[in-house]
Amino acid sequence: MAPLPRERVNIERPFARTGVDFCGPIMIRSGIRRVVSIKCYVAVFVCLVTRAIHLELVSGLTTEAFLASLIRFISRRGPCSHIYSDNGTNFVGANKALHSYFSPERGQRTVEDSLTDLKIQWHFIPPAAPHFGGLWEAAVKSAKRHLLKVTAMGLLTYEEMNTLLCRVEAVLNSRPISPMSHDIRSQCIDTGPFFSWRKFNTTR
Repeated sequence: MAPLPRERVNIERPFARTGVDFCGPIMIRSGIRRVVSIKCYVAVFVCLVTRAIHLELVSGLTTEAFLASLIRFISRRGPCSHIYSDNGTNFVGANKALHSYFSPERGQRTVEDSLTDLKIQWHFIPPAAPHFGGLWEAAVKSAKRHLLKVTAMGLLTYEEMNTLLCRVEAVLNSRPISPMSHDIRSQCIDTGPFFSWRKFNTTR
């Protein structure tokens, strides 16, 4: 097995180096009483060092919608210096809009120009090399598994979906990131204390 890239092992503040991917589309109700369904997506942000996860509900695959979710992410988790993502050709079976979102002709130039003031460097993994983004692909898979269990029971409203994402985020950040000990007195290490200074409560 090849050694991990230095972005994964160097000591950094949580989310200073972040991978991002999209999950969806997910159908939600447009109101409490109305049965009209609309599409939404989930932006999955993953810390490359601690593997902590942050989920943001996104109304669409436009550059403006993503940048709004990025601002919310930075406001809650702090500034990040590097962002890593697929470049469009790796989104197999995804929506055509998602393919063009990160294309060099449109998404990359637009997003990089918008991030100049934030001093964020955007890195695209090589084309046709999805294994370079295995960390955030695994996070998307885990988030999907939890979301599908709940959304299979019916359409949720925007508020309900946002609340569900917070709960899923807490569950994913409560998973152990170190080997479990057979000693019942020892505590496993999860990602919560790295950026919240407390353990997540996922039982209530």
